Amino acid sequence: MKTVNYSKGKVALIVAVVLANLAVVAPQALAQKKKVKNVVIVHGAFADGSGWKSIYDILSAKGYEVSIVQNPLTSLKDDVEATNRIIDRQDGPVVLVGHSWGGTVITEAGNHSKVAALVYVAAHQPDEGENTIQWVKTAPVLPENGILPPDDKGYVYYDRAKFHAGFAADVPAEEAAFMFASQQPINGAGFVETITKAAWRTKPSYGIVATEDKSINPDIERNLYKRSGTKTVEVKGSHVIFMTHPEEVADVIIAASENQ
Repeated sequence: MKTVNYSKGKVALIVAVVLANLAVVAPQALAQKKKVKNVVIVHGAFADGSGWKSIYDILSAKGYEVSIVQNPLTSLKDDVEATNRIIDRQDGPVVLVGHSWGGTVITEAGNHSKVAALVYVAAHQPDEGENTIQWVKTAPVLPENGILPPDDKGYVYYDRAKFHAGFAADVPAEEAAFMFASQQPINGAGFVETITKAAWRTKPSYGIVATEDKSINPDIERNLYKRSGTKTVEVKGSHVIFMTHPEEVADVIIAASENQ
């Protein structure tokens, strides 16, 4: 091998050129890895957005702009429209988060051009042409589950006797009692509305399985996430895992924001 000897001046020039190139390339690389700062959260049935306060506090302290949709739970169409109104107000790309029924909502609303990634928290995740209820039927209903049949107006409530064990087992009893009293029912017709286009097919998706979930059989969550190729973690907690394990849930949202 021929050895090439450079003068000190030549070496200095080469180093300067390399450093100059790095000065151009490094910012470009950082720009490609720039995190998404907007987070929009969609709550599930029998609840509202207030349960996400701990997640809001954690993410806001880290510089995220967090918006929580108060979706009406009157239909899939209405909930998607409510979600899109909040996404429209964001000043850039969005990580869209859905819990439980909210997973069905973000599967449709996630097609919005501003949505960069999806996060499913103990959530439903149907495909195009599918509805929520058909996946509920794919695994046994757990005995603690207290989702009642629709009432005479078509709205679905959670049973008082089963609410603590079935919906929020790792929440203190007093808090669970208030959650029951303030529950927001869902129009049962929404469960049979079908997805027209599944956003998880084109957007990066992250999922959390709540291993002690009694409202959605955890095997349903696992099977949905496996089918879609969702990046999945499992956390030991109830259906309201975002309330009892906010740090773990926030970590997944942050990961989704940083890997764009």
